[in-house]
Amino acid sequence: SAMDIIALRYSQEIKTKESLRKNLENHALLTTKKTKTFEEEGIYKELKDIKQKASYIKSHRLLAVFRAVNEKQLSLKVEVDEAYIIQGIQQYRIPQHANSSKEYVLEAYIDGFKRLLLPSLKREFISKLKQKASDEAIIVFGKNLHELLITAPLVNQVILGMDPGYRTGCKLAVIDKSGDYLDSTVIYLLNKNDEQKAAQTVLGLIKKHKITSIAIGNGTGSKETASFVSELIEAQKLTAKYAVVSEIGASVYSASKIAQEEYGFLDVTIRGAISIAQRLRDPMAALVKIDPKSLGIGQYQHDVNQSDLNKKLNDTTFNLVNKVGVDLNSASYKLLSYVSGISENLAKNIIKHKEKIKIFKKKEQLLEVKGLGLKAYEQSVGFLRIKDGESFLDNSGIHPESYKVAIYLKNNFDLENLNKNDLEVIKNKFSSGEQSLKDIIIELKKPGFDMRSELEQVHFCQDIKNIEELKEGDIVSGVVRNITDFGAFVDIGLKNDALLHISQISTKRVSSVMDVLSINQHLKKVEILSIDAKKNRISLSLKSYI
Repeated sequence: SAMDIIALRYSQEIKTKESLRKNLENHALLTTKKTKTFEEEGIYKELKDIKQKASYIKSHRLLAVFRAVNEKQLSLKVEVDEAYIIQGIQQYRIPQHANSSKEYVLEAYIDGFKRLLLPSLKREFISKLKQKASDEAIIVFGKNLHELLITAPLVNQVILGMDPGYRTGCKLAVIDKSGDYLDSTVIYLLNKNDEQKAAQTVLGLIKKHKITSIAIGNGTGSKETASFVSELIEAQKLTAKYAVVSEIGASVYSASKIAQEEYGFLDVTIRGAISIAQRLRDPMAALVKIDPKSLGIGQYQHDVNQSDLNKKLNDTTFNLVNKVGVDLNSASYKLLSYVSGISENLAKNIIKHKEKIKIFKKKEQLLEVKGLGLKAYEQSVGFLRIKDGESFLDNSGIHPESYKVAIYLKNNFDLENLNKNDLEVIKNKFSSGEQSLKDIIIELKKPGFDMRSELEQVHFCQDIKNIEELKEGDIVSGVVRNITDFGAFVDIGLKNDALLHISQISTKRVSSVMDVLSINQHLKKVEILSIDAKKNRISLSLKSYI
């Protein structure tokens, strides 16, 4: 009928769609209602009966709402001021002079608006909101992963990794300065008798391998294990220090294909202790072996767009690995596979070749690796390092096309006192750009430089507290373990991380937690704001100290 044609035409007009889209973006309200299956004391209790402008709702809250809708706990509606839009149709679309068909035309427009246009625009609006919330959450993921991977390594230490546990015992593993596995055992800390035996075992390991650092996982039993280690260090006047590290994802690594390939001869539980030790030694090298989604960074990882998330996390890792550089003789194939120009297969071939020749003495030996041609060599070699290589170039990030310049510079100039004139001479002689020349000079001045060494170093523990010992107003120290839109979770040495809400970070307004805090940051002084011992929840404040 004519009315259907009017309705359809109206709903397909590009200008009409655009103006209604704008109306939704600026004025639409999101409303939530609980369903019959809603759990009153469940995790979504704060989300029922929301009635708010969609543009005002934070992305983490939106993701929680969408998850609640998926789990059939809430229903979600988009509300627009329909009367206002209909008034606009009446005013601008319907001829004002008397006309017998006027009311039919209006009815047709309203039908086109309500039946055809609005439902499709509401669906589109919700999917745009989902995408926006997903994009924002993914940015947080990427930044968190970057901070986690760029944590400073602990160099030249023999490390004992401890994976705490009660009945099944605490698993111990020792790694050497290059991160290679040396030894492992299990201790029990259930009673005084056990503790005495455990002390002898740990002391034996420390003496035998000259252990200088101890890494304790922060899972169940971490508190008791740390107390035991702390008392042992004090009683025996040991020089070894200990640090509590996040063990999230260690069990995922233990059961993974990579762990099976690396430590197939060891029990799964011991592999977790190795991962804990390696995280202290070189976080980037240890953590690239674990699916980033298992590292507990960010929120709602299963609710965001999975292919976008994977791309973001992969790109973040790739960029950072190439920025930091990779030690050729201690890298796993997984770490090597993130180097520009090296595929996973090629990385495995490099490891096989290394096992055959025992150690890479110069980068040129890479050309002997099966499948590694000149192109891959030139692409990757600048991102690889050999610590005690035959040439100064082996422990540098200098790319092959700049080798001639680097050798000329090193042999003919005092690098500390280069002047503008010298630079001009070199630039003309080798037709090289100013920036690449500066990069070469930095590499020559700081051989084997690791950018992570300039960051805040590992925080070793001093004292241990119990939730029962803490009271409001106490000052504690802690390490930031996770960052979300609404705050940060801080490890203050208890079983559960404490929440530092965004409103408590600073006396000034903080628009993003990321602007102020970063993962693995050590907070020297943070105040206990409130304690809920029953729920094991603690909230913190930084306001007095920033």
